[in-house]
Amino acid sequence: ESLRFEKDAAVQQAVQRSADEIQQLKNTSTSLRDELESLRFEKDAAVQQAVQRSIDEIAQLKDTAAQLRDEMESTRFEYEEKFQQQALEKVDEHRHLQETIEQLRDELEGKHG
Repeated sequence: ESLRFEKDAAVQQAVQRSADEIQQLKNTSTSLRDELESLRFEKDAAVQQAVQRSIDEIAQLKDTAAQLRDEMESTRFEYEEKFQQQALEKVDEHRHLQETIEQLRDELEGKHG
């Protein structure tokens, strides 16, 4: 009877050790699964942050390009306006010189005529 009791106890201990080991393996499996899920979440978050940074940088570059384009257009219009103004001034100066030449010619002809 004592032998049987010892055998039953040994079996129960073996069963208990197996149950404990199974529980430990389940806990390890759950822990690894949680860690894997956490790593996936961190990776996804990092990818989303990188994508968002790229989107922000693209938007900033587009804004910069638009500002530079506007500034270039403004500078071009200013240049064209100054060029036209100078051309008008040259035409006026030329006309004034022509008038002066005609007046001087008339004066000379009047004195010698």
